[in-house]
Amino acid sequence: MIIIREKLIAYLFMIIAVPIAGELKFYPFSGADLRVSMATTVFFFILLWSRKIHPVVAGFLTGIAVVVFRMFLDKLFNASFGLQNSFVSNFPVFFYYAVFAGLFHVFKIKELYSRPFLVGLLGVVIETISNSAEISIRHFTNEVQITTSNFLIIAGVAFIRTFFVLGFFNILILRETKLAEEQQRKRTEQILLLTSNLYVERVQLEKSAKNAEELTGACYKLYRELKNQNNQEQAQALLKIAGELHEIKKDNQRIYAGLSKLMAKENLDDFMEIEEIIRVITHSNKSYGEILDKTIDYQVNISGEHPRYRTFVLLSLINNLVANAVEAIQQAGQIVLTVERENDMAKIRIHDNGCGISPKNKPFIFEPGFTTKFDTNGIASNGIGLSYIKNVIENIGGEIKLIDSTNTGGTTFDILLPVASLTQEELIK
Repeated sequence: MIIIREKLIAYLFMIIAVPIAGELKFYPFSGADLRVSMATTVFFFILLWSRKIHPVVAGFLTGIAVVVFRMFLDKLFNASFGLQNSFVSNFPVFFYYAVFAGLFHVFKIKELYSRPFLVGLLGVVIETISNSAEISIRHFTNEVQITTSNFLIIAGVAFIRTFFVLGFFNILILRETKLAEEQQRKRTEQILLLTSNLYVERVQLEKSAKNAEELTGACYKLYRELKNQNNQEQAQALLKIAGELHEIKKDNQRIYAGLSKLMAKENLDDFMEIEEIIRVITHSNKSYGEILDKTIDYQVNISGEHPRYRTFVLLSLINNLVANAVEAIQQAGQIVLTVERENDMAKIRIHDNGCGISPKNKPFIFEPGFTTKFDTNGIASNGIGLSYIKNVIENIGGEIKLIDSTNTGGTTFDILLPVASLTQEELIK
């Protein structure tokens, strides 16, 4: 029903707009009943733009609407109005729209949008033939003279009018394409950030499964020792704990597999230029800052030659630190991201001029579970952000340092990462 209603609206708009546009006209031939109006411009544009109407049906309905509308105007403004004379004078225009729409459909113009110049040339041909058909009918009914100059002017007007419509149409198509690209870019950024967050969770799950496996082995070993000592009660308790840890490990492995499939399903490129990775991070954190009612200026400095890096690794590492910097800034501030190449290492610096880290907290910031963040209900965050970052960086042979910012204020982190680890297909876990 919705599709039918949209089609009806499109046809209704056409049979109203085209007749009205037809009254914006001029007569290039003195003493001849040959008009040049905006009707063709509007008609051609609607045929190009609308995906809901059939050209032949549109031409038939529009032709009838234009004839009826002009006869109505004759009745309204012509004191010597005669129904037959008015019909004979106006009905030839029906053939213009019928022929125009028929040729538009025969030439399959809607399938040629990727070749605008060809569409323009065919449009000139279609309008010239349609005008010729109308003039021919008028020649036999109203004795309109057909001359070579008439056809030359018709062809010239057709050329100008067709390419004007085509130019305007392509501007709208270009704008529509840019909007679609922008929406797709935003969606891709959201998916990239979501996937980078999933990457963080996947790494934590893998670590948790490994820890559970080690604890299971330790518990089972202790269980056997207690059993050999005939300490059955404690041995059975340890065996139960070992079994539960084993179940935890299996659950983590199932979740890990699910996350991996979910990440693979998006089929995103796991290698990107560093400039694009930083752009995604700054763009998303600008939005994050706006949500927190903060005004933050971002400065990005990238130097040296960089290959395409592992997208989700860098996104998860850098985005975590930048998000922390956004939260550390009170109302307004600045975040500076610097990326350099030092031989076989990539050096990344994240600096903010926020509240900084107190001296008493600095020794503990990379400890799992340590946090200074509390939500509005006074509940502490999980405190795994910096510990996760440190763990991943060290596992791939890198290093992270908290730089003394006594002179500059705020917080500065330096990350050193082996380029080889960021460019290989599989990272060492």
